[in-house]
Amino acid sequence: MINTGLGKPSSSSLATWCLTLLLLCLSALAACVEESSSGAETHAISVAELPVEAQATMSAIHRGGPFPYARDGSLFFNREGLLPEAPRGYYREYTVPTPGAGNRGARRIVSGEKGELYYTADHYRSFRRIRQ
Repeated sequence: MINTGLGKPSSSSLATWCLTLLLLCLSALAACVEESSSGAETHAISVAELPVEAQATMSAIHRGGPFPYARDGSLFFNREGLLPEAPRGYYREYTVPTPGAGNRGARRIVSGEKGELYYTADHYRSFRRIRQ
């Protein structure tokens, strides 16, 4: 056995080491949560990059309608937690028609009370904030 000269670690130094490791892990987790919650902010899309159907939906939102689907303007609850946290009733959802789809399709625009808009092409699995 090699003698390092350090002796046997005390229980207090082991506890300090464990606490330090725990704090590092919690710090890394907090950074991941912050990145996840602001994902829609960092992956923005310009109006010009949107499909023409999404641009038409945006125009209808700004005009206050009319909207082609009964569910347009209904509450969006952000259950996925991908948009910034907000009180219930803050977000509304609108359909972006999908050519060839026999139903409403997967594309939506979600609007916030302060005018921010988010686009999803995959039925709420991801969002991109629309730069206006």
